[in-house]
Amino acid sequence: MTRGTRDESVAETATPPKQGHGQAPRLGAGSIELSVQGLPGWLDPVVEAARTVRPTQLSRFLPPEDGGGRQSAVLILFGEGPRGPELLLMERAGTLRSHPGQPSFPGGALDPVDGDPHTTGPLRAALREAEEETGLDPAGVQLFGVLPRLYIPVSGFVVSPVLGWWRSPSPVGAVDPAETARVFTVPVADLTDPRHRVTVVHPGGFQGPAFTVESALVWGFTAGVIDRILHFAGWELPWDRSRQVPLDWSA
Repeated sequence: MTRGTRDESVAETATPPKQGHGQAPRLGAGSIELSVQGLPGWLDPVVEAARTVRPTQLSRFLPPEDGGGRQSAVLILFGEGPRGPELLLMERAGTLRSHPGQPSFPGGALDPVDGDPHTTGPLRAALREAEEETGLDPAGVQLFGVLPRLYIPVSGFVVSPVLGWWRSPSPVGAVDPAETARVFTVPVADLTDPRHRVTVVHPGGFQGPAFTVESALVWGFTAGVIDRILHFAGWELPWDRSRQVPLDWSA
């Protein structure tokens, strides 16, 4: 994986507040924290992207200005497998009311136990939901950044994408079949491979980037965030955006 040129525009990221290299600020009274210490060098472009990217550079769907929407968080967990850097994903159960059957990052709505949604709440929620959905051991995860909050209009979720490094991998799998159909990892090399990149077209008019990986079609919010991370980390390779995959009305 080669490093490219990052976007040079600088803006404040979503809370928790941004931190510089070598700093590990303690956030809140618990043991939760953001730290960039000891990360593998290949994650440097992702750290920089999280520090500099603007919300509008990630999506045109931003949180309502009136503060509406249900606060939630997802865990974007980078690990290192037999084929190098990889991402942890899961496939949502087909019986769920919200985004059934779609591949996604682990995550969900904030609970009161998670604390302040404007400080450490998203960090705790991302780890808690990942543990509940995949069996992930949060003790092996190093959180190192948070992307700007984004909005999913179809479900009304305001999502904080929390970035993590799987420092000490633990066994994972579908904990509750009523929520999770399967859990899997995807090599970043497959996500950047132009052969695995397509544009999905929904009958309702939505078009967006997608990935055909691990016998799954990754699209929607998850694919959009992955697409932007690849772009701003300088990992994106040219791909054929005219190669389209249609979605049906049930998607």
